[in-house]
Amino acid sequence: MTDPTRVRRHAERIREVVASVVRTQIKDPRLGMITITDARITADLRDATVFYTVLGDAAAQAGTAAALESAKGLLRSTVGKALGLRHSPTLTFVLDHVFDQAKHIDDLLAAARDADAEVQRLAAGAHYAGDPQPYKLPDEAEEEGGIVAGRDTR
Repeated sequence: MTDPTRVRRHAERIREVVASVVRTQIKDPRLGMITITDARITADLRDATVFYTVLGDAAAQAGTAAALESAKGLLRSTVGKALGLRHSPTLTFVLDHVFDQAKHIDDLLAAARDADAEVQRLAAGAHYAGDPQPYKLPDEAEEEGGIVAGRDTR
């Protein structure tokens, strides 16, 4: 069994190497504005998954996916040499939707903030449903006569 810190270290190194190779060595025109966000590798160091994001529309994402798929051999050999392992890990590229999810969460938070502001605005002019003084107080007339709530206090 492989040490988890070693696996984490190799995954970080894969992310760095793939990002460097994509930036410097791959000259495919289909490759868009790409960011390598994360890399994960299995405990046996045979399979690596590289997560990436692309700035642009669906066509740019599809073109970048095709460019990465065609450059997979170059990337795998470079990663294998950089890691110095007996077997070069197979690379799988996965489009990362983290920014779409973050935008969705931001939209939900903005909607909740607007709803809270509306509730606060409505509550500012509201009054309690009951009397301002909910407790019974003895009447002044009863106090003068010495009778309070049906009892003689003299």
